[in-house]
Amino acid sequence: MAENILRKLVSNSQMAIDDGVYDIDFNLQKSNKDFVEIIKNSEHAPLLTEIKFSSPSLGKIRTITDPVNIASQMIAGGAKALSVLTQPHLFNGSPEYFMKVRESVDVPMLMKDIMIDKVQIDAAKRIGADFMLVIQSLFDQDYLKEIDEFIAYGHKQGLQILLEVHTKKEFENAMKTEADLIGINNRNLDTLDIDLKTTEYILSGIEKTRPILSESGIDTPEDIQYLKRCGANAFLIGSSIMKSDNIEEQVRKLVKAY
Repeated sequence: MAENILRKLVSNSQMAIDDGVYDIDFNLQKSNKDFVEIIKNSEHAPLLTEIKFSSPSLGKIRTITDPVNIASQMIAGGAKALSVLTQPHLFNGSPEYFMKVRESVDVPMLMKDIMIDKVQIDAAKRIGADFMLVIQSLFDQDYLKEIDEFIAYGHKQGLQILLEVHTKKEFENAMKTEADLIGINNRNLDTLDIDLKTTEYILSGIEKTRPILSESGIDTPEDIQYLKRCGANAFLIGSSIMKSDNIEEQVRKLVKAY
């Protein structure tokens, strides 16, 4: 029986909050670019590439090196936005990495974390995030209450919301919110299994009212072409880029998928 990974992720965030990880005195500016507009106007595959050194499914992905160097390679390859892990437990992320990257690039940035508390939303604003991640299942499974209030608080802090789903029911619930972007995670957070068909299944027969980001398990240009046919508008890619020997080249290959 797979341990409940969601529960573990929530308690990791609580631990990080208790440890003062999100007590931040900075006030960095976010980007002046709008990722939603970029998605609408992009002629190639709009990529949100992710800087992460570890994950629960893969363990260590890449030796921790300068995140700014990685970010600049991603942008040189054509990435239109960046996601940076700020969760220390299981992901080896930190708000410091995020801030280093934020000070060196002018593309929209997602604070990638398991957001469970307004303290983290305040931190997202201070570190100059454009987007924060909200996970629908945390609300649907009663780990958290009042998703509308949570999203409204994010908006009040000047953040856009990437709301992540994994099932058709979660997708339907997500469409009732004010989230700016809906992310379909091809990874099941309970088992960590990946299936790209998740995006196809969720979007089949659905009328989209806002951009859809497909996340997890995207390795090749063919994956991107398939997901685009399924109705995805943009793509969050982390591991397959972070594992690459030539990050810039790998990003460029994926951006040129169409």
